[in-house]
Amino acid sequence: MTAHITSDTSITPKKIRVIGVPLDLGQSRRGVDMGPSAVRVAGLEARLEELGHVVEDAGNISVAIAEQKKEGDPHAKYLKEITATCTKHADLVLKTLEAGKVPLVLGGDHSVGAGTVAGVAEFFRRQNQKIGLIWIDAHTDINTPESSPSGNVHGMPLAAIMGLGPAAHSNGRGAAHRRTGHGWLSRLARHGLG
Repeated sequence: MTAHITSDTSITPKKIRVIGVPLDLGQSRRGVDMGPSAVRVAGLEARLEELGHVVEDAGNISVAIAEQKKEGDPHAKYLKEITATCTKHADLVLKTLEAGKVPLVLGGDHSVGAGTVAGVAEFFRRQNQKIGLIWIDAHTDINTPESSPSGNVHGMPLAAIMGLGPAAHSNGRGAAHRRTGHGWLSRLARHGLG
Protein backbone atom coordinates (compact mmCIF):
# COMPACT_ATOMS: atom_id res chain seq x y z
CA MET A 1 0.00 0.00 0.00
CA THR A 2 1.44 3.37 -1.01
CA ALA A 3 0.60 6.49 0.95
CA HIS A 4 -0.35 9.48 -1.15
CA ILE A 5 0.27 12.96 0.12
CA THR A 6 -1.96 15.70 -1.16
CA SER A 7 -0.90 19.32 -1.15
CA ASP A 8 -2.39 21.30 1.73
CA THR A 9 -3.02 24.88 0.71
CA SER A 10 -2.56 26.02 4.31
CA ILE A 11 1.17 25.19 4.12
CA THR A 12 3.29 28.12 3.02
CA PRO A 13 5.77 26.83 0.44
CA LYS A 14 9.39 27.08 1.54
CA LYS A 15 12.73 26.83 -0.19
CA ILE A 16 14.38 23.88 1.54
CA ARG A 17 18.00 22.79 1.30
CA VAL A 18 18.62 19.18 2.35
CA ILE A 19 22.02 18.72 4.01
CA GLY A 20 23.33 15.24 4.68
CA VAL A 21 25.75 14.76 7.57
CA PRO A 22 26.55 11.02 7.60
CA LEU A 23 28.48 11.27 10.85
CA ASP A 24 28.90 8.08 12.85
CA LEU A 25 32.07 8.87 14.78
CA GLY A 26 30.17 10.02 17.85
CA GLN A 27 29.05 6.56 18.90
CA SER A 28 30.38 3.02 18.77
CA ARG A 29 27.71 1.34 16.62
CA ARG A 30 28.26 1.62 12.91
CA GLY A 31 25.43 2.29 10.47
CA VAL A 32 23.92 5.66 11.36
CA ASP A 33 26.03 7.16 8.58
CA MET A 34 23.50 5.57 6.21
CA GLY A 35 20.69 7.72 7.64
CA PRO A 36 20.85 10.53 5.05
CA SER A 37 20.80 8.03 2.17
CA ALA A 38 17.95 6.02 3.67
CA VAL A 39 15.76 9.10 4.11
CA ARG A 40 16.50 10.24 0.56
CA VAL A 41 15.76 6.79 -0.90
CA ALA A 42 12.46 6.79 1.01
CA GLY A 43 11.38 9.76 -1.12
CA LEU A 44 11.95 12.81 1.07
CA GLU A 45 12.41 15.26 -1.81
CA ALA A 46 9.34 14.10 -3.73
CA ARG A 47 7.16 14.23 -0.63
CA LEU A 48 8.29 17.75 0.25
CA GLU A 49 7.68 18.86 -3.32
CA GLU A 50 4.18 17.35 -3.21
CA LEU A 51 3.53 19.69 -0.29
CA GLY A 52 4.51 22.62 -2.50
CA HIS A 53 8.07 23.19 -1.28
CA VAL A 54 11.02 23.87 -3.54
CA VAL A 55 13.76 21.41 -2.60
CA GLU A 56 17.46 21.56 -3.29
CA ASP A 57 19.70 18.71 -2.18
CA ALA A 58 23.16 19.93 -1.15
CA GLY A 59 24.49 16.39 -0.91
CA ASN A 60 26.52 15.15 2.02
CA ILE A 61 29.21 16.86 4.04
CA SER A 62 32.40 14.80 3.94
CA VAL A 63 33.08 12.91 7.14
CA ALA A 64 36.24 11.13 8.29
CA ILE A 65 36.11 7.34 8.29
CA ALA A 66 36.64 5.78 11.73
CA GLU A 67 38.88 2.97 10.42
CA GLN A 68 41.27 5.58 8.99
CA LYS A 69 41.56 7.67 12.18
CA LYS A 70 42.74 7.21 15.74
CA GLU A 71 39.99 7.60 18.31
CA GLY A 72 42.07 10.04 20.38
CA ASP A 73 41.01 10.95 23.91
CA PRO A 74 39.06 8.01 25.36
CA HIS A 75 36.81 10.52 27.18
CA ALA A 76 35.84 12.28 23.91
CA LYS A 77 36.50 9.87 21.05
CA TYR A 78 37.10 11.32 17.58
CA LEU A 79 36.49 14.84 18.92
CA LYS A 80 38.88 16.43 16.39
CA GLU A 81 37.09 14.83 13.43
CA ILE A 82 33.62 15.48 14.84
CA THR A 83 34.49 19.13 15.45
CA ALA A 84 35.79 19.48 11.88
CA THR A 85 32.58 17.94 10.50
CA CYS A 86 30.33 20.07 12.71
CA THR A 87 32.23 23.22 11.70
CA LYS A 88 31.69 22.48 7.98
CA HIS A 89 28.09 21.60 8.73
CA ALA A 90 27.55 24.84 10.71
CA ASP A 91 29.00 26.87 7.83
CA LEU A 92 26.59 25.27 5.34
CA VAL A 93 23.60 25.79 7.65
CA LEU A 94 24.59 29.46 7.99
CA LYS A 95 24.96 29.90 4.20
CA THR A 96 21.61 28.17 3.69
CA LEU A 97 19.83 30.59 6.01
CA GLU A 98 21.63 33.56 4.44
CA ALA A 99 20.27 32.39 1.06
CA GLY A 100 16.72 32.51 2.47
CA LYS A 101 16.35 28.74 2.58
CA VAL A 102 15.37 26.36 5.36
CA PRO A 103 18.13 23.87 6.23
CA LEU A 104 16.86 20.31 6.65
CA VAL A 105 19.71 18.32 8.18
CA LEU A 106 19.81 14.54 7.88
CA GLY A 107 22.20 12.79 10.28
CA GLY A 108 24.12 10.71 11.47
CA ASP A 109 24.58 10.44 15.19
CA HIS A 110 23.47 13.04 17.72
CA SER A 111 26.72 15.00 17.56
CA VAL A 112 25.42 16.66 14.37
CA GLY A 113 23.17 18.74 16.63
CA ALA A 114 26.14 20.89 17.62
CA GLY A 115 26.73 21.88 13.99
CA THR A 116 23.07 22.60 13.28
CA VAL A 117 22.65 24.78 16.35
CA ALA A 118 25.96 26.56 15.73
CA GLY A 119 24.93 27.56 12.20
CA VAL A 120 21.45 28.70 13.22
CA ALA A 121 22.78 30.59 16.25
CA GLU A 122 25.38 32.42 14.16
CA PHE A 123 22.78 33.44 11.59
CA PHE A 124 20.57 35.00 14.24
CA ARG A 125 23.52 36.41 16.23
CA ARG A 126 24.49 38.43 13.15
CA GLN A 127 21.00 39.92 13.25
CA ASN A 128 21.30 40.68 16.99
CA GLN A 129 18.68 38.04 17.73
CA LYS A 130 18.70 35.04 20.03
CA ILE A 131 17.42 31.55 19.43
CA GLY A 132 15.70 29.04 21.67
CA LEU A 133 16.18 25.30 21.61
CA ILE A 134 13.92 22.47 22.65
CA TRP A 135 15.94 19.25 22.82
CA ILE A 136 13.87 16.06 22.77
CA ASP A 137 15.64 12.74 22.91
CA ALA A 138 15.57 9.43 24.74
CA HIS A 139 18.46 10.76 26.83
CA THR A 140 19.80 14.23 27.45
CA ASP A 141 23.02 14.32 25.38
CA ILE A 142 24.41 16.57 28.11
CA ASN A 143 27.46 14.54 29.14
CA THR A 144 30.88 16.16 29.17
CA PRO A 145 34.13 14.32 28.56
CA GLU A 146 34.41 13.97 32.34
CA SER A 147 30.89 12.65 32.97
CA SER A 148 30.52 10.37 29.97
CA PRO A 149 30.73 6.66 30.84
CA SER A 150 31.61 5.80 27.22
CA GLY A 151 33.52 8.77 25.81
CA ASN A 152 31.09 8.79 22.87
CA VAL A 153 30.63 12.38 21.72
CA HIS A 154 27.08 11.74 20.48
CA GLY A 155 26.11 11.91 24.16
CA MET A 156 27.68 15.38 24.50
CA PRO A 157 26.27 17.85 21.92
CA LEU A 158 23.83 19.58 24.24
CA ALA A 159 26.60 20.04 26.81
CA ALA A 160 28.78 21.61 24.10
CA ILE A 161 25.94 23.88 22.97
CA MET A 162 25.35 24.99 26.55
CA GLY A 163 29.07 25.49 27.21
CA LEU A 164 29.19 22.93 29.99
CA GLY A 165 32.38 21.27 31.05
CA PRO A 166 35.40 22.09 33.14
CA ALA A 167 37.46 25.25 32.69
CA ALA A 168 40.18 23.21 30.98
CA HIS A 169 37.76 22.45 28.17
CA SER A 170 36.48 26.00 27.90
CA ASN A 171 39.91 27.50 27.29
CA GLY A 172 40.03 28.76 30.87
CA ARG A 173 37.57 31.56 30.15
CA GLY A 174 35.24 30.62 32.99
CA ALA A 175 31.46 30.73 33.35
CA ALA A 176 30.81 33.63 30.97
CA HIS A 177 32.60 31.78 28.18
CA ARG A 178 30.74 28.56 28.99
CA ARG A 179 27.39 30.36 28.82
CA THR A 180 28.09 31.34 25.22
CA GLY A 181 28.25 27.66 24.31
CA HIS A 182 31.81 27.62 23.03
CA GLY A 183 33.15 25.27 25.72
CA TRP A 184 35.16 22.23 24.81
CA LEU A 185 33.89 22.21 21.22
CA SER A 186 35.94 25.36 20.87
CA ARG A 187 36.36 25.40 17.09
CA LEU A 188 32.65 26.18 16.81
CA ALA A 189 33.24 29.29 18.94
CA ARG A 190 33.21 31.59 15.94
CA HIS A 191 29.56 30.71 15.45
CA GLY A 192 28.61 32.63 18.60
CA LEU A 193 26.26 30.19 20.28
CA GLY A 194 24.01 31.67 22.91
